[in-house]
Amino acid sequence: MNGAIVIIGLNHSTASVKVRERITFPGDEQGALTKMFAALPGVDEVVILSTCNRAEIMAVTDGSIETRDRIIRRMASIHKLEASELLGYLYVYTNVEAVEHLFSVTASLDSMVLGEPQILGQVKGAYRKASDAKTTGPILNRMLHRSFFTAKRVRTETDIGASAVSVACVAIDLAKKILGDLIDKWILLVGAGEMAELAARLLSNQVRKPLTVVNRTFENACCLAAQFSGQAMEIEHLQTALAQADVVVTSTSSCEPVVRADQMQKVMKLRKNRPIFFVDIAIPRDVAVDVNDIDNVYVYNIDDLQSVAAENLEDRRGEAKKAGVIIEEEVTKFIHWVDTLESTPTIISFLDKLESIRTREISRLNGKLSHLSTEQREAIEILTKAMINKIAHEPITFLKKNSVGGKSKEYLDVTQRLFCLENCPEVENSGDKVCKP
Repeated sequence: MNGAIVIIGLNHSTASVKVRERITFPGDEQGALTKMFAALPGVDEVVILSTCNRAEIMAVTDGSIETRDRIIRRMASIHKLEASELLGYLYVYTNVEAVEHLFSVTASLDSMVLGEPQILGQVKGAYRKASDAKTTGPILNRMLHRSFFTAKRVRTETDIGASAVSVACVAIDLAKKILGDLIDKWILLVGAGEMAELAARLLSNQVRKPLTVVNRTFENACCLAAQFSGQAMEIEHLQTALAQADVVVTSTSSCEPVVRADQMQKVMKLRKNRPIFFVDIAIPRDVAVDVNDIDNVYVYNIDDLQSVAAENLEDRRGEAKKAGVIIEEEVTKFIHWVDTLESTPTIISFLDKLESIRTREISRLNGKLSHLSTEQREAIEILTKAMINKIAHEPITFLKKNSVGGKSKEYLDVTQRLFCLENCPEVENSGDKVCKP
């Protein structure tokens, strides 16, 4: 394999929300952080995937342990941590395992909610940012596109998405478990992004009272509220909105809590201590940890959703097995493509060598062919090119077929020496280059 594919990261299985909210890469719209990783010695290509449940660095490297450690140290330094603090939460996948992991992530087999559809869009968004930052190359470009194709196959050929639920859906299920029927409850959405829209869509048919949307960008709050005949409020009026709400679903991209304990103390006085339930599905968390210590304030974060998601898992286990077979097929195809990259330079040199011989010999005969018409000259061109292609076909097929395995380097070396290709010692002999024995 040309270079090593490496994925280093953490997710909902390896780290709690308390840890995950410290290791995020939000707001990298200009790709500054991505470029920072790409600039590390030994790193050729980079994509950063950062969601509420995972933070991963995908890279093509020189395969050395030193380069892997540089990536981990850079992850730690960005978040003002020591590398040793991170190691217990990280997974490191290389080559085949890395490809399997990405394909499983994109197909939503590695999600907290198995089969949820949002992750595909998140991976595409991560790839788009890296592509705009020009930190991807042939291997990650191909790998990401094949992961999208694989995810589409899984959706088409299995029913894993038939009973799938999103994180937002699980959040609503949790609220219903706690409060029962939501029809007479006041619902407040803090945030106006994709998760808030999903929550609004799920709630719109379950509540009688208009949804309230609060967002830092008021225009976005208005847009979301209008879709569901709700009402929008500016972030400055969050305290007023909280005083009215029974259930609050938060999903902003803020790096700091938007709901604080001192703020909630005032809100609870306005509410006359009436209970309020928060479902915080943001990473980092929107609701400060100590808010949960206030009487009659109940806060559930994304880790609390896992038990609810587990109840819905059984129906999709069989479909996940089918999806696993598809992923295995696609991983095999991709790894074979990567392995054939090793033979590509030799094949190109071989074809170039044959073509140079063909053109040189025709050039030598130019004087003897001067009486030929243009059509006859074109016929000779076509004939000689066809001969070259037929001569090259079997050696090229052999090299591609045997580009994987223990003897691949030996076959490439023999081909380079046999045809005196790149890096082969040469001597002049009657005007032609031949390999030195």
